[in-house]
Order: sequence, then structure tokens, then C-alpha cells
Amino acid sequence: MTYQVKRTSLSAFVYLGLFCLLMAACSPVTAQRGNMLEDAQIPKIIVGESTMTDVLQNFGSPTAQSTFDTNIWYYIGQETEKYGILDHEIVEERIVSVTFNKEGIVESIEEIDNERLEIPYANDKTPTHGNDFTFMQQLLGNVGRFNAPGNDNAANTAGGGI
Repeated sequence: MTYQVKRTSLSAFVYLGLFCLLMAACSPVTAQRGNMLEDAQIPKIIVGESTMTDVLQNFGSPTAQSTFDTNIWYYIGQETEKYGILDHEIVEERIVSVTFNKEGIVESIEEIDNERLEIPYANDKTPTHGNDFTFMQQLLGNVGRFNAPGNDNAANTAGGGI
């Protein structure tokens, strides 16, 4: 009787352990990329008053600066989840643009709409120009193009006789 109870409790323990492992394998891996600004941070910067130093102290370094105007800073943050071998999925994304005037005072702070466009992949192949040979043409195409053995004409060899 005790052997049966021990065996049942041992198998229940094994099944419980396997179940826990299975559930842990299905849980998502969450990652945060970039600088995800929180709602409480943005009101600390006052338009027309705050300077670049104030923005750096409150927001941190910008994720990117505008290519053509270094007085525009972008704070880009993403939170992603990944389940097993599947591709990651963007759960939350926030893009905030901070514009400064020439004196380094904040002109505007705006949140950029981050609606993504789904661009389909083209499965077409790029056409390559040239000859399309069949297998037999490739196999037999070089017959007769080689130098005959014993021909000492150096100009006909690959080295050119140099």
C-alpha cells in the first residue's frame, strides 16, 4: 500500500514538474529597446523655458537627431514580446520629438503617430541577362574548346606564354 502511494505521489510530482516546465517555455520574453519616455516625464519640460541641458537631465540622451537639423531630437522606445521561435511582436511604441530654437530653448514637444505600414514582400526574382543553358548544353558546351595535347603553341595557353 505504501509503495502504491509513493509511486502515485512521485508520478504526480513528475507531471507537475513537466507542466511547470511547459508553462515556462510558453511565457513571452519581453524586451525594451530605445528610450521609452513615461507620461510623468514629459510635463517636466516647459516649452519656451527649458533648455537642452534640462531635456538631457529629464529624458536622457536622444535616440536619434534629425539628419538635416540637429536641433530636433527624437526619443524612440519600443517594448516587444517574443514567444519561443516566433518573430517578436511590438507591444508598445512611443516616438517623441523635441524641437529647439537656435538658442537651445525648447520650441515644441510632440508625440509622433507611429502607425506602421505593412509593406508586402515581393517574391519575384530579378531577371538576369545572359544565356540560359540546359543541363546538356552546359555539360557538352566545352567539348573541343581545350588545347590539343602536345600543342606547344604558348599563345594558346592560359598563361599567354609569358
